[in-house]
Amino acid sequence: MRAARVHTLDGPRAMQVEEVDDPTRDDGQVLIEVHRAGVTFPDALQTRGLYQYRSELPFIPGSEVAGTVLEAPDGAGFKPGDRVAAFPMLGGFAGRVAAPVHMTFPLPDRVSMSAGAALPMNYLTVEFALGRRGRLAADETVLVHGAAGGIGTATIQLAKALGADVIAVTSTDEKGEVALAAGADHAIRVEGFKDAAKELTDGRGVDIVVDPVGGDRFTDSLRSLAVEGRCLVIGFTAGDIPTVKVNRLLLNNIEVVGVGWGAFVLPRPDEVRNQWQRLLPHLNAGQLDPPIGEEYALDDAGEAVASLEERTATGKVLLAVRD
Repeated sequence: MRAARVHTLDGPRAMQVEEVDDPTRDDGQVLIEVHRAGVTFPDALQTRGLYQYRSELPFIPGSEVAGTVLEAPDGAGFKPGDRVAAFPMLGGFAGRVAAPVHMTFPLPDRVSMSAGAALPMNYLTVEFALGRRGRLAADETVLVHGAAGGIGTATIQLAKALGADVIAVTSTDEKGEVALAAGADHAIRVEGFKDAAKELTDGRGVDIVVDPVGGDRFTDSLRSLAVEGRCLVIGFTAGDIPTVKVNRLLLNNIEVVGVGWGAFVLPRPDEVRNQWQRLLPHLNAGQLDPPIGEEYALDDAGEAVASLEERTATGKVLLAVRD
């Protein structure tokens, strides 16, 4: 099969697309023919050896896919030909991949392969963030940084499905339009977002800030929170990891909450299936429909990953592995 592989830690454009052996599955895995592969920010970090989980060179990136089942173990609940989304953790940028049974999910007929490949990392992360870590309640207000990206649009859609009002923060008006199309109630520019958020909430502030960006906007994110507000830290796409002056937490009894989805679910395999079951009603109702950005050919995997590293992407970036 053909696959995109990382041979050196010189960034995404150093990936090579080449012929490799087909994967084999063990008794706890499902073998999947990949139609679409999702591209994520950790893929970019992995190509530079900067991600928290490091793989031995050479390796095939790609942590989320959608495709059809080729083989499955007895009792797994899947049969050849079933449409699935999966989180294999590695190996998705290829014609076939073996994914853990508990990280393989039935894909509703109404959900396309492209949308299916956009679901596993972003929507499961956001479900964990808003539900378990953020304790989002209906009628609360959520402010979303990086709102035109994969995590951002997933947050917008799930927060709206759960009854929240959503303020999207973006760096350009074009990205603001992407966030509004995803369902955000308001789109504001990152410059002056704190004051704009306060104005939109009549001075009260927001209940939750979802921050996959980090960097120098973090302090104003805390200042944007209402009494007992929660700032959910998902990542640092800006590159800089901010620090917290903890006295700020006392002023309005606010919280800074870490969201490490992978670290939580890896030792708890049943939790991922439970998450998918919670998402399914929203998928079937059409409330979760990932905005797809650009679909790249497998040969252009390096360019696809670079678009996330360089923050030029809007919506979910995918690899079209099979028609």
